[in-house]
Amino acid sequence: MATLNFKPTILTLFLSSLLILFASCKNDEDNTKEAEEIEVSQTMNAELTAPPLVPKPTGRRKAKKLVVDMEVIEEESEMTDGVKYVYWTFDGTVPGSFIRTKVGDEVEFHLKNHPDNKLPHNIDLHAVNGPGGGAESSFVAPGHEVVFSFKVLNPGLYVYHCATAPVGMHIANGMYGLILVEPEEGLPEVDREYYIMQGDFYTKGSFGEPGLQPFDMQKAIDEDADYVVFNGKVGSMTGDNALTAEVGETVRLYVGNGGPNLVSSFHVIGEIFDKVYVEGGELVNKNVQTTLIPAGGAAIVEFKIEAPGEYILVDHSIFRAFNKGALAQLKAEGKENKKVFSGKIEEGIYQPEGGGIQEMPVDEDELAASRPSDNPDLEEKMELGKNIYGRTCVACHQANGQGIPQVFPPLAEADYLNEDVKRAIDIVLHGKSGEITVNGETYNSVMTAQNISDQEVANVLTYIYNNWGNNGTEVTEEMVKAQRRN
Repeated sequence: MATLNFKPTILTLFLSSLLILFASCKNDEDNTKEAEEIEVSQTMNAELTAPPLVPKPTGRRKAKKLVVDMEVIEEESEMTDGVKYVYWTFDGTVPGSFIRTKVGDEVEFHLKNHPDNKLPHNIDLHAVNGPGGGAESSFVAPGHEVVFSFKVLNPGLYVYHCATAPVGMHIANGMYGLILVEPEEGLPEVDREYYIMQGDFYTKGSFGEPGLQPFDMQKAIDEDADYVVFNGKVGSMTGDNALTAEVGETVRLYVGNGGPNLVSSFHVIGEIFDKVYVEGGELVNKNVQTTLIPAGGAAIVEFKIEAPGEYILVDHSIFRAFNKGALAQLKAEGKENKKVFSGKIEEGIYQPEGGGIQEMPVDEDELAASRPSDNPDLEEKMELGKNIYGRTCVACHQANGQGIPQVFPPLAEADYLNEDVKRAIDIVLHGKSGEITVNGETYNSVMTAQNISDQEVANVLTYIYNNWGNNGTEVTEEMVKAQRRN
């Protein structure tokens, strides 16, 4: 008996694809319909948390009538040391409080606008199926409160933000946050959860310029950000405020991007994301190094800590991290795992050009034009030194002299610097390689010789010595000349 061989044709493949697509769409429709029909059992007040904290998981609880109580607060706070900014906030933090819900919850949202505020505000929640995401129903003047409600239908991690005109300005001043909608069965358990949100800020003054800095609309339109930060300020999750974990623990980060303009290339230095819930939805990508998070978007990332140490969270559009503030720390403690990471085995300086200290290239005409007056006073030296620091030193030693842990030593309250001004001058003039100890920490890197004038050396060191808790030394051109001759 003959055997019939059926070969797929273009038509059959096309029809198969249509059936799969139809089935997928039908499943999505069924899921949404099921969520609409979920009945709520009780009323409960939502647990709201300030960043980087996250409310407790919903677990397998039934859908509830969930009461969310949120207040808009306009207040002055610190962007970085010495720099103030008037933030517009939800619940007094940037980002605003984390809202954790479950599919089927009926949310009763109370939005208050503090009487001391100057402007009306509202809220657009990307988790809402309805006009304006709630914005049309939530417009509220200072000293008033509005209440509106919605049912959460789609699981995922969503952004919320103010949508009062001009929308970009309200977002740029810090009015954004995240709302999580967990699936009915809840999310898988992890050991640690944290809340992180990136935002770009636009100020009249440049990065680090002290004083109260107003919002600059033209810079915002031009997308020329002075600050790109996590959780509203430079250093919000560094030092004593760093995130923490233990070796062997799984960490889940809820990462949002308020924008208003810039896309985030989110990366954790020294880790690989085991899972990424792409754009905060149900699609899971695995073994990811860096994930894109659009303005007004979010992602959930998970990874397991395999070795102790300090992990740096950055926007890998890397100048934003090291020059505009998009940097945080996660400190992991626990037993070393030599199979995973051995640590330093051998160390030396690698310079294919030769053993001498490398020098910075210099434009002689530009150098001559930049020379200050012959006898500047202390105030002028400080201003000139600040400019030199900003174009020469800030990338390694950072805007406030804090350095980069384990890489570049700090200049702020630095015992090594304050002990010997002649040594400091010599390092600027001739460079330095090899191991040094600063404030009890060991550093081993290369400081290139700075090909700048004696007056510029005096100015930049005077600026450094008179900032960040240092000893106030005024370095003169004569001191630099004497050290150059040695």
